[in-house]
Amino acid sequence: MATILVIEDEQDICEIISEILSEADHTVFTAPNGRMGIERAQETAPDLIICDIMMPELDGYGVLSYLRSQERFRTVPFIFLTAKAEKQQVREGMNLGADDYLSKPFTIRELIGAVEARLEKQQLWEQSSEERLGELRQNLTRSLPHEFLTPLNGILGYATFLCEEHEEIEPEDVYEMGMGIRASAQRLYHSIQNFLLYAQLELLKEDVQRSGELFTGQTEQLTGTVAARIQAIAERHHRSEDLAISLQDSPVAMPETWLIKVLEELVDNAFKFSEAGTPVEVGLTVTGEQVQLTVGDRGRGFQPEQIKQLGAYEQFDRKLYEQQGSGLGLEIVKRLVNLNRGTLEIESQPGELTQVRLTLPTQLSAAV
Repeated sequence: MATILVIEDEQDICEIISEILSEADHTVFTAPNGRMGIERAQETAPDLIICDIMMPELDGYGVLSYLRSQERFRTVPFIFLTAKAEKQQVREGMNLGADDYLSKPFTIRELIGAVEARLEKQQLWEQSSEERLGELRQNLTRSLPHEFLTPLNGILGYATFLCEEHEEIEPEDVYEMGMGIRASAQRLYHSIQNFLLYAQLELLKEDVQRSGELFTGQTEQLTGTVAARIQAIAERHHRSEDLAISLQDSPVAMPETWLIKVLEELVDNAFKFSEAGTPVEVGLTVTGEQVQLTVGDRGRGFQPEQIKQLGAYEQFDRKLYEQQGSGLGLEIVKRLVNLNRGTLEIESQPGELTQVRLTLPTQLSAAV
C-alpha cells in the first residue's frame, strides 16, 4: 500500500499507530523525536507522515517547516497529532503546510480514515499533475518547433539566396530580403523572450518575495511610450489605420516595463487574429481607485470552452488556421496581472467582438 512515517515520542502511542497501520497493509517506519524523524524521512521517502506536535529536541512545527523547505517533501501529506486541538495550533500548523489533524485520543476508524483520505487525495493530485504534464508535452510538441523553425527557415532561406545570387540581385531586392530577415529574426527573438520569461515566472511561482521584487511595482503615470509601442505593433502588421487608442493618464499599480509587455501581447494578438480593415481598439479608463484596460478586435475570437482552456502552449484550430505564436503571450499576461493584484476577463462573440479586459489598482498601496 503506502510507506508511512510515524514521529511520536510516546512509545505506547507510537506502537499502537504502527500496529494499526501495519494491519491495514501499510509499511510503517517510526522515530522517537523530531530530529530523528527528519533523518528517517530522508532515508525512507515516505508517502505520508504522521507527527506529534510536542516532542523533545525538535517539535512537530520544526519538523514540518524543515520538510516543506525541501523539494522532495513539499507535497508529501502531513498529519499532526495533538493532545489539544486548539484553534491556534491548528492555524499555525496549516500555515506551515499541514494537511490534517488528529486529536488524541483517536479511534482506529479516525486514524485509518484520515490516512486513507490523505493518500487518496495525494493520488488524485498526482494523476491530475501527470495529465497536465502530458498535455503540456503535447502542446510543446505542436507549437514550439513550428514557432522556432518557421522564422529560422525564413532567415536561412533569405541568407542562402543572398550568398548564392549576390552578383545578380538588384539593390531593392536586397533591401526586401533584409526586411524579411529582420521580420523573421524579430519573431524568433519574441518567441525566445516569451519562453524565457514564462520559465522565470514558473520557477518563481512559489517564491513570493522574489516575484514581488521582479514583477510588481508602480507606474506613476502613463507616458507617450505606451502609445508609441502600441502604434509600432500596428505598423508592423501594416494596419496603422485599423488602430484606435483612447488612454486616460493615470497611475497604475504595475511597473511600466510589464505594463507595456502586457499591452504589447494583447494588441499583437488582436492584430494577429483579426482581418486587415477591421478595427483594433485599445482603451484605458479610470474608476475610483482602479484602472480598466481593454483591447478589442473583430477577429474569430474564442468559444466559451476555449476561454476556460487557455494556458501556456495552448492553441486552438491550428489545423484550420496558420497561427503565429506559442500560446505563451496570454498566459504571461495573466501571471503578470495576477502578481499585481489585478484581474483578467475575456468576453468573446466569435466573428463579431472579442474583448480582453484588465482591471488593476491605481496605487501600489491598494494592491498589497
